[in-house]
Amino acid sequence: MKTFTATPADIDKQWIIIDAEGVVLGRLASIVAMRLRGKHKATFTPHMDMGDNVIVINAEKVQVTGDKRDKPNYWHTGYPGGIKSRTTGEILEGKYPERVVTQAVKRMLPGGKLSRKQMTNLRVYAGGEHPHEAQNPTVLDVKSMNKKNTRS
Repeated sequence: MKTFTATPADIDKQWIIIDAEGVVLGRLASIVAMRLRGKHKATFTPHMDMGDNVIVINAEKVQVTGDKRDKPNYWHTGYPGGIKSRTTGEILEGKYPERVVTQAVKRMLPGGKLSRKQMTNLRVYAGGEHPHEAQNPTVLDVKSMNKKNTRS
């Protein structure tokens, strides 16, 4: 029996839409990262971009558990004394709340050129509207997936 290795002709990309309202950020990010890489497919090949195109809506309504909402995120401007910080809660309530979801997914992917290519297949929107109706995305219910995997 030979090992299957996918070729570009074998890749079948689909469009998936995920509603992030009320979903825990880390669980959402791990599911989206798995879909972007294509690990949910039986034909997964690690060195190919096998993943689906993922649309995440209602990113501003994602749940952050514990005191992570008050955790500061740091960056440096490149100038002396240019360390800046902003908490996750400030980012979610600010102008670009979709950046929290994008960064969480980005950090769940392995680093490298392929992961940067796979991140181009992710579209995150703060509200419930998106301009990708022409692709006929299928809805992935993440809330019911989490209920199956958690104990009561």
